Amino acid sequence: MTSIQTITSALAGLDSIRGELADFYRDLHAHPELSGVEFRTADQVARQATALGYQVTTEIGGTGVVAVLANGPGPTVLVRADFDALPIQEATGLPYQSRIDGVMHACGHDMHATCLLGALKLLGDARASWSGTLLAVFQPAEETGRGAQGMIDDDLFARFGTPDIVLAQHTAPVPVGLIGGHSGIAAAATDALRIVMHGHGGHGSRPEATVDPVVMAAATVMRLQTIVSREIAADEAAVVTVGAMRAGTKDNIIPDDAELQLNIRTFTPEVRMRVLAAVDRIVRAEAAAAGAQWAPDTSVIDAFPVMVNDADAMQRTLGAFGAVFGNDKVFDPGRITGSEDAGNFATAAGVPLCYWMFGVLDPAVFGGSDPVQILHDLIGGKLDLKTVPGPHTAGYAPVVDPAIKVGVTAMTTAALTWLGEARS
Repeated sequence: MTSIQTITSALAGLDSIRGELADFYRDLHAHPELSGVEFRTADQVARQATALGYQVTTEIGGTGVVAVLANGPGPTVLVRADFDALPIQEATGLPYQSRIDGVMHACGHDMHATCLLGALKLLGDARASWSGTLLAVFQPAEETGRGAQGMIDDDLFARFGTPDIVLAQHTAPVPVGLIGGHSGIAAAATDALRIVMHGHGGHGSRPEATVDPVVMAAATVMRLQTIVSREIAADEAAVVTVGAMRAGTKDNIIPDDAELQLNIRTFTPEVRMRVLAAVDRIVRAEAAAAGAQWAPDTSVIDAFPVMVNDADAMQRTLGAFGAVFGNDKVFDPGRITGSEDAGNFATAAGVPLCYWMFGVLDPAVFGGSDPVQILHDLIGGKLDLKTVPGPHTAGYAPVVDPAIKVGVTAMTTAALTWLGEARS
């Protein structure tokens, strides 16, 4: 374990690279790419990592990039960042907002990649103070839940070595300067489903000659809301969201089919199976009640497992964060209903996972200036978060330079906490 003095020394070079990191971030933000087609992004990341002196390999599990720095005997530390974007039309009005119609870095993955590159720069410059191997993984397709597993299936560990720890971080819609981590179950499992309900179309003037799938789907949407409220106990947790409903082409045409897209979040296998069974029961029952001739078709869009942070690893890492940032800046966000596939790396390797979140929003967005006081107000329920643009929204806008500094500091600190001390 590296000392706090060594960490502080390594971080001393951060101010000199903040400007170029901010420029790199703005470039990534302006050129977002969807999951699995992050060709430009991967190329930019690979070029930067190569220039830093790392051994770089591209096209791992698709567009994934791996950068390795072997620096003597010691632990192998996997540091991970994702870099795919979302199908959202950006509405931030920023001068560097997305130039790609309908695509946006609305989840901060551009920030993740930038901060990891910054950490690689500092760690490379400080290699005389630590020993071990840095295994930097720049992962595609996190938003589909396929990216981490794709890299693993492409013999990631056989080709580059099995890590002793997996470290990852994510932007959070809280004031910049705050760091949050939760031990144990930290993020929910996801099941994303596509359900096609089959009716019998016809002319809008003669609904009696049809089986209307729009009405069928609407009834199903309302009934699905009862799963959490009436079938899940108060001391358990689940989320069922219908995020898309598509049917029809014209006002006077009753279509044959209607499509629903569902997103389900759960924390335990028991609740997951209960929710999935309830969804299946409800969609079939509503189709039968409508007199549909065919049962609905259900297919999986994507799925994420529950993400579990190792308790000892989190305690050790958060302790280092407290020493660097101040204990008042480190908090426990509890388990979140968001999902992540970073845990796949740790599960496949059979090693601990340490995953944390760092605030990236201007405190002024919350009507204040003190991040710690805002955190207390958030915990106390005194602030209305509906006015704060969060991840997966068109207005999500990290405050660039302070956020990058925090993200680079956190990843550098975490990596040095797990790498070995240099041998004299």
